[in-house]
Amino acid sequence: MKDQSELSKDTMWKATISCDPAYDGIFFYAVKTTGVFCRPSCKSKIPNCENVSFFSNANEAQRAGYRPCKRCRPDLDIKVYDPFESVLEDTIRLIKNNYVQTMPLHEIATRVGISPFHLNRIFKERTGDTPRKYVEKMRVEKAKELLLTTVCNSTEIGYQIGYQSISSFYNAFKRNTGLSPSQFRASHTGKTVNKELD
Repeated sequence: MKDQSELSKDTMWKATISCDPAYDGIFFYAVKTTGVFCRPSCKSKIPNCENVSFFSNANEAQRAGYRPCKRCRPDLDIKVYDPFESVLEDTIRLIKNNYVQTMPLHEIATRVGISPFHLNRIFKERTGDTPRKYVEKMRVEKAKELLLTTVCNSTEIGYQIGYQSISSFYNAFKRNTGLSPSQFRASHTGKTVNKELD
């Protein structure tokens, strides 16, 4: 791949408007009207050509007075920046810390700074589950642990892990394990516990 000094302005402009990741690290572009500089692959709004300057590195752009774009983070010394990686990490951390609470998708999305639609799509692409399904799986994992380490019955465990009704807990547990809570406990401990709700 050529370096920035060997590229024509026309080539760099075409790479910019097509958001071509092949040119990331080769040059950066800055927009006079916003005072921001970006990687060629940035999905920001396409600027007017007359407002764009090109730079061979991030330091050069910053010395010229431009701020790094918060979307594509051209100031980070990495070839490819994945803006959704931190969103995914934040969402998983939020769910792990709050899975007992009922958090609608729009609340999770607001807290990680992205629209509910995009959060649902990105999360499913990266994990195979929607945030809602991920919460359910986490609750079921906790329920399995409690069934094997406590004498609490299904009703008590269901409420402990955040379900408002025992039928919701029962259905979620069976969906994820193929067993009812008491069947799961019996198959792993060899005994049933009184007051199981099946």
